[in-house]
Amino acid sequence: MKKEEWLVAGAVGAVAATATYLIWPKKDIPKGATVVQPFDISRYLGKWHQIARLPNKVEENIRALTEKYTMQDDGIISVVTRGFDTQKKRWVKAAGKLKLAARQNLGKLKVSYYGPFYFAYNILDLDEDYQYAMASGSDLDSLWLLSRDTTIPEVIKETLYQACPGDRF
Repeated sequence: MKKEEWLVAGAVGAVAATATYLIWPKKDIPKGATVVQPFDISRYLGKWHQIARLPNKVEENIRALTEKYTMQDDGIISVVTRGFDTQKKRWVKAAGKLKLAARQNLGKLKVSYYGPFYFAYNILDLDEDYQYAMASGSDLDSLWLLSRDTTIPEVIKETLYQACPGDRF
């Protein structure tokens, strides 16, 4: 095969691989779950307190966790996650980016704390005033109950728990 033929074959292969990646179904929403619709990202911005979560390695020793979402002038949504590390006995934080993963009126988002790598962040339930939310990762092993305040009324908590597929909490 001539050099030009190799280049053409390589280009065709790269285009095919890219197309496959773009159209291949991705598991971003947990099985049996749906995301909030309609969803208004501008109303979701601001500070959220983590009320409850399923155990996970990343947040293992973290308490009093908050997330603050801010729209930057360039249209990028920044996220700053803070919490108290009970092992290290100090406050820790991580900065990242959030973006819509689907059309604008869906609670299907992506979050990145590690450069170009984005992970699913789904809003499974949300009250109409954007005060309480149930969020997940790409599966039901990552679930978070969030509130604008440090506490949440039991009736709201139970309503959000019921919205969670698989009765995980």
